[in-house]
Amino acid sequence: MSFKKFIKDKLILSCLLLFGIVTIEIFLLAYPAQLFLKIYIPVMMIVLYLIGIGIEYYTKLKFYKNLENTLNDLDDKYLISEIIKEPNFIEGKVLKDSLEQIDKSMVEHVNKYKYMQEDYKEYIELWIHEIKIPIAASKLIIENNKNETTKSIGEELDKVENYIEQALYYARSNTVEKDYYIKKVNLKDIVNESIKRNKNVLIHEKISLNVHDLELEVNTDNKWVVFILNQIIQNSIKYKKINENLELEIYGVEKKENVILYIKDNGIGIKKGEITRVFEKGFTGTNGRLIGKKSTGIGLYLCKNLCNKLGIGIELNSVQNEGTEIRLVFPKSSYIEIK
Repeated sequence: MSFKKFIKDKLILSCLLLFGIVTIEIFLLAYPAQLFLKIYIPVMMIVLYLIGIGIEYYTKLKFYKNLENTLNDLDDKYLISEIIKEPNFIEGKVLKDSLEQIDKSMVEHVNKYKYMQEDYKEYIELWIHEIKIPIAASKLIIENNKNETTKSIGEELDKVENYIEQALYYARSNTVEKDYYIKKVNLKDIVNESIKRNKNVLIHEKISLNVHDLELEVNTDNKWVVFILNQIIQNSIKYKKINENLELEIYGVEKKENVILYIKDNGIGIKKGEITRVFEKGFTGTNGRLIGKKSTGIGLYLCKNLCNKLGIGIELNSVQNEGTEIRLVFPKSSYIEIK
């Protein structure tokens, strides 16, 4: 709040004061008043007015400056009404009361949509669990009636199941802290579980697996990391070279401060200009637009999101037409902050 703008705001009041002084002087001219009195009265009125203006300016400047500084320092700016002190002038009190009412209304509005989102999330999770029953029944029927047709149907059902699992984890991705259990787990167990889940497609696509150096322990949630690894493996399979067998290498390396899980493939790779965007939500890139490679752009985004929440680093290197390397970096610290 600049003094110039403050004085400009007081222009009408200053004009009224000037009018009052002129009126008093005119009345004094009609009476045999002393010259001292004629000078003293307007000067005293002006001095008192300026003192009042100065006190008001200082009081308001102090309040608004504190308000501005506090607002700039706050991450959650909607909390400003609870932090600022009660002002000692009427405009400030009105402002604080208004901010409190706005804050209350905003919280009620957010809670309403939060409840709606939670209700929708619960429905999605329930639907996903329900849809797994007919899928499991269909797989049982296929198992009892094996032929080339049912085999193809089974492969498509595996894809459906993978997309359903992706939807489930996406629905839960914002509430990881309510559904995690951090403990020491062996990387070999995590990798084996993921390979087991993808065994049908790995066999069908004749994927060459090279798994080694996984007798390493990390602090994490087994279930969530298996899902992340599933997404990475499925991406490797989806973007393998045409008419060329995919070679997939998975291994671990222990370092001083962390344990790194490497997942390498010899697939089609990623264009250099697109590598920095692969973790963006909905980004499909050139590969995602290829014929027969329809992509949602959710898989790697979800991996990155979950890794951030679990305190796991995720890094990607790729060379077009040569392959892709993804690294999952597990910190050795026994304490992991879930965001």
